[in-house]
Amino acid sequence: MKKRKLVSVILAVAVVAGTMVGCGSKDESSNSATPKKELDKSPITLTFFTADTTDDMPFTDDVAKEITKRTGVTLKITHPVGGDTQAIPLMIASGEYPDLIYAKGDTGKLIDAGALLKLNDYIDKQGDDLKKLYGDQLKRLKYSEKDPSIYTVGTYGVSSAPWDTSGTLQLQNGVLKELNYPQVKTLDDFEKALKDYKAKHPDKIGLSLMGSDWRWLITVGNTAGYVAGYPDDGQWIVDESTQTAKYKFTDPKLKDFFKWLNKLNDEKLLDPESFTQKYDQYIAKLSAGKVIGIADSTWDYGTATTSLVGAGKEDQTFAKLPVTLDANTKCPALKDYGFGGGWGIGVSANSKNKDRAFQFLNWMASDEAQVLINWGIQDKHYKMENGKRVVLPEVQKQKNTDKDFGKKTGVGQYVYPFPERGDGAKDSTGNYYTTNSPETYTANYNKAEKETLAAYKVKMWPDLFPTPKDLGGVSKHGQAYQYNIPSDSDLTVIQKKCDDYTQKAITQAILGKPADFDKAWDEIQSTLKSYNVDKANEEMSALVKEKMKLWN
Repeated sequence: MKKRKLVSVILAVAVVAGTMVGCGSKDESSNSATPKKELDKSPITLTFFTADTTDDMPFTDDVAKEITKRTGVTLKITHPVGGDTQAIPLMIASGEYPDLIYAKGDTGKLIDAGALLKLNDYIDKQGDDLKKLYGDQLKRLKYSEKDPSIYTVGTYGVSSAPWDTSGTLQLQNGVLKELNYPQVKTLDDFEKALKDYKAKHPDKIGLSLMGSDWRWLITVGNTAGYVAGYPDDGQWIVDESTQTAKYKFTDPKLKDFFKWLNKLNDEKLLDPESFTQKYDQYIAKLSAGKVIGIADSTWDYGTATTSLVGAGKEDQTFAKLPVTLDANTKCPALKDYGFGGGWGIGVSANSKNKDRAFQFLNWMASDEAQVLINWGIQDKHYKMENGKRVVLPEVQKQKNTDKDFGKKTGVGQYVYPFPERGDGAKDSTGNYYTTNSPETYTANYNKAEKETLAAYKVKMWPDLFPTPKDLGGVSKHGQAYQYNIPSDSDLTVIQKKCDDYTQKAITQAILGKPADFDKAWDEIQSTLKSYNVDKANEEMSALVKEKMKLWN
């Protein structure tokens, strides 16, 4: 739900056949660490592959230059091209790797191929900053009960604070205002708001989804789980009391949400382009203020919000709402998952720059680096005022109105997927490591947001939602979508097949006739059974049990 948690997609890839070559043994990789010495600042270029961006990152912004000045390191950053999911398998097949690799859900493939360095010895001898950052959460970086080695660090904050949320569904603030701020807590409430507003403004688009690419999992699949009251475990529903998991598209509560979308489509309240539009078209609609409601995460549509604020169209920005199936379902938006530990950046086992690569990751965990990557450069991006770090007003204005702020300045650009303290953590001066705080959130709400919150008699968006305590406290299993799945498991292949099928079949059911929906859903369940989804449930349940034992 928060940006740091909201990338909840397992991008499973096809299994690459053939011989794996030239990877180096993972058993010998942890013995070369030398005792910690003074930071080597000699110039060096480290290659870094990140699976989670499609944008070029030239490492020439102000923060990048400062990182190079302080460490000697320049990053040459590469990424998949055009949504390619074969980058990691192709690396494994060739045996050629960058110095640093962020593989997301494909991390297990690299480990099984012996492509990643074991970091335990490095952390023990040279990793003071990493040990300080992770503290007692270091154990969550262990790969598995069978192999308790640490191969990666980073990805998401060690701490979190319930200061922001995307909610489950969103309506324009101006829509709520015109309707005299009705309570919008259930799907029926949301539907009524759509109907009432569209009746007055027939030229507007009702609910628009981004369902033509992988964002189907964000705006359709994930939303279905949230509306049903399930926390974010990707494609899974986890029951901690029984330590079991099941593929979420077999759950009848999710059927209710998809059936609701089917009804909206039949009543012309669903954008007819929801499953065909490209992302830039979707963002253009939102930026133009044409769409009444969405079902998205702020990190996905944030550029539209920034554009609207920059154009003085605050009323057309979106309110974050705790919409669920019914009044008895708790919205899980503020669930505290704890530190997941599953994904992170690894060092290539055959890198010629192992020591410098690890030294760089350790430095990125230092207080010095955490302040730099979050706040930028003192007196250029922030100032010290009565012992407190304060973002310069002109920088904050740029941050609120320029969608390319991060790319231009580098501020916040290198937080994810590197090691990060997270929201709520404070340094030795009593300042937060991140620029986020309750005060900064409330101060930077736009005019329309402030009016909406005041109308609902709350100060912040999270005030509308059940608290982390209401939702059962900290997750004991983390989040299932971050698990590194062994490459010899049937789980990856079965889930990939199920994911590809459900995206197409559920979309067809939503766009079909309401009289045919139940039959379509029954056929989906029958097909998932034939794909051996029960076997996948068993294997994911075993991973949940293992994770809970390893951590607790």
